[in-house]
Amino acid sequence: MRAELDKTDMKILRLLQADGRLGNAEIAKRVNTSPATCHRRIQRLFTEGYVTSVRAQISPALVEMGTLAFVGVVLDRSTPESFGDFEAAIRNMPVVLDCHIVAGDFDYILKIRVRDMADFNKLHADKLIALPGVRQTRTFFVMKEVVDNAPLAF
Repeated sequence: MRAELDKTDMKILRLLQADGRLGNAEIAKRVNTSPATCHRRIQRLFTEGYVTSVRAQISPALVEMGTLAFVGVVLDRSTPESFGDFEAAIRNMPVVLDCHIVAGDFDYILKIRVRDMADFNKLHADKLIALPGVRQTRTFFVMKEVVDNAPLAF
């Protein structure tokens, strides 16, 4: 069972979200607790699933992954087995940053990062349309990223 979050816990979460590199001593100072108390609180926030990971945000263009696309996927059947097969296969594709079941015209929306259009064309021809149960895909290439991976507002 999760403990109720107090103001200090919320401050810690906001600090970690803004800068995951902050050390325990600095966080403790900013939330006005002892380092030992702060450490216990941070550990609890991880253990209870409030913080799921801490990682660096890499500039896609600088690592030659500057092309961003969203792909709508329609499966040929709406059965638990077809959804499960598709989801198992999509988890093995590192270029897929996000995969969500959605309501509307598609069954899934994928967020994909690749080097360029030629790279996407190869991915589409070799892998995307060969995924289990895929009947149709529709691709939307991003022309400009206005807001990307914004922090949660809480």
